[in-house]
Amino acid sequence: MIGIVVELLASCLLLGFIAREDLSALGIAPSKKRVENLVFGILASAITCWIYFSSVAYATGGNWTRNAAFSFESFFYGSWWTLKSVLFEELIFRGALLYILISKIGLRAACFISAFCFGTYHWFSYNAFGDVLQMLTILMLTGIAGIMFAFSFGVTRSLYLPIGLHYGWNFVSIVIFSNGPLGEQLLTLKDTSHASGMLSIVVFIFQVLALPLIVFWYLRKAWKEQSAS
Repeated sequence: MIGIVVELLASCLLLGFIAREDLSALGIAPSKKRVENLVFGILASAITCWIYFSSVAYATGGNWTRNAAFSFESFFYGSWWTLKSVLFEELIFRGALLYILISKIGLRAACFISAFCFGTYHWFSYNAFGDVLQMLTILMLTGIAGIMFAFSFGVTRSLYLPIGLHYGWNFVSIVIFSNGPLGEQLLTLKDTSHASGMLSIVVFIFQVLALPLIVFWYLRKAWKEQSAS
């Protein structure tokens, strides 16, 4: 939590000295549309993530089994930990720096730079250095997600949609399906085998592209309005 406070203070300084703006430039004040974006982001990413992990079980012949040791305290801790990590990353990669970058070089270039930085950041998170294939896979997966988050911020001019998208996916992935640094959470995958080639490719493509396509469809109206302005 201290890190988030430090990020907010740093954001105030960056916005003030470089852009002559305050934190309101990040679209943090609630409004009906921003809350709608937040809810859409959480639901769209959570449902898509749920379908993905269900597909993993189907493709591998496994079963998601409830972890008997999972408690309300585990749920609360996992939810809070996930929220803090999402806010921390969003303030870095879709906060003041992206806002300033958009104003300097334009939306598209700024979003792709932000996405590349977001992808390479996860090399450290996953300690992937030395394994070129893993590094490229991480860069592709998190980079595409980074493009989605960055355009969500740039088009809506608010952090609500990227936070919702990021939190919905991470919550389901980490807290529900135990795919993250917290270890076994609500569900664990048992009795798996190797997926067939074509089926594993379909599941992988769904993981990479399903949510970004939904989000860019959702953003199309706001994108047209911004392009016309």
